[in-house]
Amino acid sequence: MPKIKTHSGAKKRFSLTGTGKIKRKHAYKSHILTKKETKQKRNLTHFTLVDKADEKRVKKMLGLR
Repeated sequence: MPKIKTHSGAKKRFSLTGTGKIKRKHAYKSHILTKKETKQKRNLTHFTLVDKADEKRVKKMLGLR
């Protein structure tokens, strides 16, 4: 069997934490920022974890498991 290639887009967007969870950035922080409140932009800055329902799919794209 050939090796599974890592999804190029996924490796740029996700990273693993020390406990094995998958870290991601919030959406809606890249452009059209003038109409968004400062509070909203500040809250979108923080990292969060990938939802449990999507974890299996993301791990497959990253070539984990």
